[in-house]
Amino acid sequence: QVQLVESGGGLVQAGGSLRLDCAASGRSFRNSAMAWFRQAPGKEREIVTAISWSGDTTYYADSVEGRFTTSRDNAKNSVYLQMNSLKPEDTAVYYCAADQASSYSYTPTRPLQYDYWGRGTQVTVSS
Repeated sequence: QVQLVESGGGLVQAGGSLRLDCAASGRSFRNSAMAWFRQAPGKEREIVTAISWSGDTTYYADSVEGRFTTSRDNAKNSVYLQMNSLKPEDTAVYYCAADQASSYSYTPTRPLQYDYWGRGTQVTVSS
């Protein structure tokens, strides 16, 4: 059974930091692009960041550019999201996603381009 499990969410004050981890199991994702999406109440799910399977290409939404950093460890079948300088508008449920397989530097940005999803972890940033 393929699973993506997020961890590391929580409550933090504005300006603080959190690190989210996503551990995959059930198959190797070393040839899959992986991403973090988020969804706030009443809003659509939006891309936060994506990383190619090679790790050499990343995409960041404008709203998080310069504050968030994504990385991956293919040996551990894991992807990470370091979030710094958090703002109240970053409050959302954060989801990890992976596609079936993709080319070397591919970083899909739309939810429909991903095949596997975690259940999400809540991030709440207080003002």
